[in-house]
Formats: sequence, C-alpha cells, structure tokens
Amino acid sequence: MTNRITQLFEIDYPIVQAGMIWCSGWRLASAVSNAGGLGVIGAGSMYPEILREHIRKCKAATSKPFAVNVPLLYPNIAEIIAILIEEKVKIVFTSAGNPATWTAQLKAAGMVVVHVVANTKFALKAQDCGVDAIVAEGFEAGGHNGREETTTLCLIPMVKAVVHIPVIAAGGIGSGKAMLAAFALGAEAVQIGSAFAVASESSAHQHFKEKIIQATEGDTKLRLKKLVPVRLLNNEFAESVAQAEAAGANTESLLQLLGRGRAKLGMFEGDLEQGELEIGQVSAMLTDIRPAASILDEIWKEFLQTKQHISTAI
Repeated sequence: MTNRITQLFEIDYPIVQAGMIWCSGWRLASAVSNAGGLGVIGAGSMYPEILREHIRKCKAATSKPFAVNVPLLYPNIAEIIAILIEEKVKIVFTSAGNPATWTAQLKAAGMVVVHVVANTKFALKAQDCGVDAIVAEGFEAGGHNGREETTTLCLIPMVKAVVHIPVIAAGGIGSGKAMLAAFALGAEAVQIGSAFAVASESSAHQHFKEKIIQATEGDTKLRLKKLVPVRLLNNEFAESVAQAEAAGANTESLLQLLGRGRAKLGMFEGDLEQGELEIGQVSAMLTDIRPAASILDEIWKEFLQTKQHISTAI
C-alpha cells in the first residue's frame, strides 16, 4: 500500500509501533522497521546518554527508517533534542506537551515531526505548529491518555474533519480488523502499542508480558486523572490509587503515592503488585508472546483479508 504516511516515513506498511516507556528499546524498534513498519524508540524512560546508545544500536540493527518518541515534559528535554539533532534522527514523535516549543527546531534540522493528541483542539494546534502528521489517540489506549475520555471510534473522524495533514489512529488497535475500521474512519495509518509490548523483542519484563496476555475484559482502568491520565492493569498499586481517588485525594497526595520509578518497578523490573503497569484495553485480546515481525505480518494480512471480505460481501 502506498499513501501519504508510507511515503512520508518511507515504509512498506502503514503500521507504527508506539513509543512505549520501558518496552520500546532499539531491539523492538529495529525489529518492527525491518518487518516493514515504523519502529519507534520510546525516549520517555531513558536518560539522555542511554537514548543516544539506543539510537546508535538501532541504526546498526536496521537500514530502514525508525523514529524516536519524545515526551515534551521530559525534564532534560533540551538535552534530548540536542541528541536527536546530533544523531541525525529522521523521524520524531512528540507527545505530552506543547509542540510549539520544539517543532520548528526539529523541522529546521530536517526531521519529520509527528505529534500525539487526544482531542481536536490540540490536533489543530499541532497542525498550526507545522507538524507533518498527527497521532489521534483514543480513550482505549495504554499509557498517558486524554482527559476527555473520547474513544478512538469517535476521535478519528472528528480529528480528520478539522485537519488536512495525515492522521494516524491509536487506541484499542491490535488487529487487522481494527486497523481497517480506523481506515474507514479516515486514518492513513495505525499506531499500535499493547500488541507490540508483548513482542519477544520488547524490553518489558517477562512477568509483565505474561500478565498482559492473561488480562481479561475490564482488567484495565483509567487512573491518576488529576495528574496525567494513565490506563493501568489492576494490581495492588492500582487499587491504592483507586481508593485514594475515591477519597478525594488531591494532586500532592497522588504524587506522593506514585513516588519515583513506579513504572520502571512494574514494567521493567516485573513487580506485578507494587509497580505501575501501563497497558491498553486491547490487552484482553492478546494471547501470546512472539516476534514483532510475526505480529505485524498477522495484522497486515488480516487487514487485507477483511478488506476483501467486506468488498465481496457488499
């Protein structure tokens, strides 16, 4: 397939692997890129020099395009931007912050810039800042989420109606059928997180991967809405957050409860009770741990088969 996204990123398939903290290192990113999608290194869980190491290892592992996802609220953001420029990263996904601050500088360095949004207001602002494409991420997604709790089914056509740049759909997409639905709503690519979080090459802890594939319907909830909304798998920590929120905890209390390194503890070190386990609703549909190339291939084949089936049926 050739469309604006495959041409923009110079990839074979309009499938983007999300830049997930503690899951998306160079091994996963290079595996997805080698399979024809767009692999993404998640900088949100990396110190600056660690990010530089992952970028260089990814370049050594693939000759194909890959991207780096950068949360703009990162405390060392200026140093991170400098590394992206020094290492000549070609594609950057920005999130969790104002794209007006860095988009012009990234574009001046010759990078393709994509920004992640959860509503039409910020989609328009990102477009005005000069980004090349938008990831519209619905309520079903794992990790940081929109306060509006707009589902992907509603968000994609609303964003598509107000912007002229390509829209990448995210949130609740882990199959070819879901990908086709996103295309029917106006998306030109999909960004997939949870399905790749359990890939063999994901840097997530094996215990976390196993808990993801054991998840059933209703095992994730949107929490920490007074901080940055995040979808969490049920465990002791998530329950303590739920109790605190039900009791009316303020921002300061929630910050104290969250502490430091909570996501690393759960997702990277494998503490399944006291760790923060970020994952999307689609986790209830995931059943096994296998190579990223196999995951991408299955999604793409199902997309084509479902498209053909619907065309024949209609």
